[in-house]
Amino acid sequence: MSLRICILETDVLRPELVAQYQGYGRMFEQLFSRQPVAAEFCVYNVMNGDYPADTERFDAYLVTGSKADSFGTDAWIQTLKAYLLKLYERGEKLLGVCFGHQLLALTLGGKAERADKGWGVGIHRYSLAAHAPWMDPQVSELTLLISHQDQVTALPEGATVIASSDFCPNAAYHIRDQVLCFQGHPEFVHDYSRALLDARQASLGEDVYQKAVASLASEHQGDLVGEWMLRFIQQPAKASGNVV
Repeated sequence: MSLRICILETDVLRPELVAQYQGYGRMFEQLFSRQPVAAEFCVYNVMNGDYPADTERFDAYLVTGSKADSFGTDAWIQTLKAYLLKLYERGEKLLGVCFGHQLLALTLGGKAERADKGWGVGIHRYSLAAHAPWMDPQVSELTLLISHQDQVTALPEGATVIASSDFCPNAAYHIRDQVLCFQGHPEFVHDYSRALLDARQASLGEDVYQKAVASLASEHQGDLVGEWMLRFIQQPAKASGNVV
């Protein structure tokens, strides 16, 4: 039986990129369709006020990335936080990427803010601080495409760091068998990352831009993280307090 995943889309793409990439929800559909775990999806753009009906049920809810700040005061962000807290209290499985990673940390009692280390862009390498059963296949380190100025600077209670680097110490975390979040973008492809870099070249500065472009010559492990996410959803929930 296929997993049923609700994708809570928190942005719209730049107009010049819509024709090729459609949206972040579509990027995740493409990522997950390449994995050995079957899944089906419903995409709701919560930035536009679109949410599932109360009668809908899913195996997990995924919050995408966004150009918005997770700590912003926009009404749609506050509505989403309240919705996620309700889902968490109901025991639903929650996943977050970039903005979603930060927003879930904030919602559950952690902290996210503008990082003093500046932009993180291109391909970034992380060490792995934990190995859970759903992290299969296992690797010794992780590489992901990234694009962020903000970071999670304090984890929610009960959270376990999965991946970290000197630049981004809380790059991925999970809370028992219910919440799984990554700062990096497993759904990104090299061409999309390059398009974002080109669009932001002036604000990034030439040195940061050139290093990020050079990093795109390497591969990243987005597909691996996509598989981990589906295996995380697939595993049965265990008793509270089971922290790897």
